[in-house]
Amino acid sequence: MEMYTDEYFMNEAMKMARIAFEEGEVPVGAVIVCRNKVIARAYNQTEKLTDPTAHAEMLAITAATNALGAKYLTECKLYVTLEPCVMCGGAAFWSQLGELHFAATDPKRGYGRVEPKLLHPKTKVFTGVMADESKQLLDDFFKNLRK
Repeated sequence: MEMYTDEYFMNEAMKMARIAFEEGEVPVGAVIVCRNKVIARAYNQTEKLTDPTAHAEMLAITAATNALGAKYLTECKLYVTLEPCVMCGGAAFWSQLGELHFAATDPKRGYGRVEPKLLHPKTKVFTGVMADESKQLLDDFFKNLRK
């Protein structure tokens, strides 16, 4: 079995974030991995779907549970380019996500600023992989938005 790294999977999430950027969405991308295989890919689609809950993580969790035919993601890892908000952190809690890997922190709306104990107690959290690239994409997006 081929082994992939956290950088590999975060890069896959960054590809999703770039699609969001190109479509005029806040550039956040997510992938969910189960047993070293990507089972779900998503990016923010709140504008496209006119749905404030259509965050990358929410769409990826739905796709992953559908792919597995199960509501729990205990064996899964979520790679997302930005720290999840409270809503997405709650969804990660209810899905009993095995691991959360996020690139950039969100000092304004990240779950950690609001409710650090939000995630399921068994969920392992890893941060920082590709943080600079993610932050740069977000900064570019909001700079272009302000023009």
